[in-house]
Amino acid sequence: MDARRESETIPTKNRTTVERKSERELVLTRTFNGPARIVFEAWTTPELLKRWWAPKSSGLSLLSWEADVRVGGRYRVVLGHGASKPMEFFGRYLEVTPHSRLVWTNEEAGDAGQVTTVTFEDKGGKTLLVLRELYPSKEALDAAISGMEGGMEETFDQLDELLVTLGANP
Repeated sequence: MDARRESETIPTKNRTTVERKSERELVLTRTFNGPARIVFEAWTTPELLKRWWAPKSSGLSLLSWEADVRVGGRYRVVLGHGASKPMEFFGRYLEVTPHSRLVWTNEEAGDAGQVTTVTFEDKGGKTLLVLRELYPSKEALDAAISGMEGGMEETFDQLDELLVTLGANP
């Protein structure tokens, strides 16, 4: 088998890049092995999101996810860790463009929460996903970064695994 054919038959792990764009903005980029339509559905369908969102190694469980995925609609995510008090995350959707863009607020920290924008770009049966988080202050971003080390990579790996089970791989 020549080197080119060998590289085509061995699946490569997708890599998540994390870049701090400014004092207040964090950008995560990842290519997923599936079309944007299916990746978008995995972000907006409760039964699918529950299967990949919480990093397994953290011991967190996604206890509930309620969402009215439309402009002005609200969402609420509850994560649990053993006997400790569950953590709630909630906000509202500012933009919903099926299969290409989601924008929501994160209001659990009060009015000064971050705004998250996720874009889904079809790339020949794969999806380039860009997640941007704009925080109200440098300090808020610093605190968020310290809490997410490695967690997003694992979470996105779990989404890749889900896409395989959904038959999304090209």
